[in-house]
Amino acid sequence: MATRARQRLLETSEELFYAHGVQATGLDRILAESGVGRASFYRHFATKEDLVVEVLRGRDDRWREWLSEAVEARLGELPDLPARQRPLAVFDALADRFARQDFRGCAFINTMVEAADPASAAHLVAADHKRKVVEYVDRLLQDAGYLGHAALADQFILLMDGAIVTSVREGCADAARRARGIAAVLLSGADTESRVAER
Repeated sequence: MATRARQRLLETSEELFYAHGVQATGLDRILAESGVGRASFYRHFATKEDLVVEVLRGRDDRWREWLSEAVEARLGELPDLPARQRPLAVFDALADRFARQDFRGCAFINTMVEAADPASAAHLVAADHKRKVVEYVDRLLQDAGYLGHAALADQFILLMDGAIVTSVREGCADAARRARGIAAVLLSGADTESRVAER
């Protein structure tokens, strides 16, 4: 069971890492803003990297839960949306995320840039998050009846990651709409079970 001190460390670190970056956020600042003493920190985490890894694991769970709920909410608003267009809701969810005042891009992409060593624990956790998002998008496409769902999922993730970085660069949510348009073109040319059956 997490102690209050551990929870404060995780919450404070997540906010600071996302707003300022992992490397730019020193342990002294984390301790000062969380109100946790150094000795208490080391009772919970052996190193700052261990803290980073735990922050990422928690964020992974919450972010994927948010994405799933946001997509379901969007689809609930559009009950008559054809099945083949339902996977596009991931871009609607991203547009909502991009519009938030505190949006600073993808915490996992940011971490992989900062933790450039692909063998580092933080890099591995961030990469695993992306793999799980690919799996989620793949399920959406499979449920919509797309035969080449695995390849389409990889293309969707490329568009999603590109939209995230573009949104940070441009400072607006429009990148999600543009990525959605490209994804719609991809889907328009993709085979579904129903299309194949009609041939």
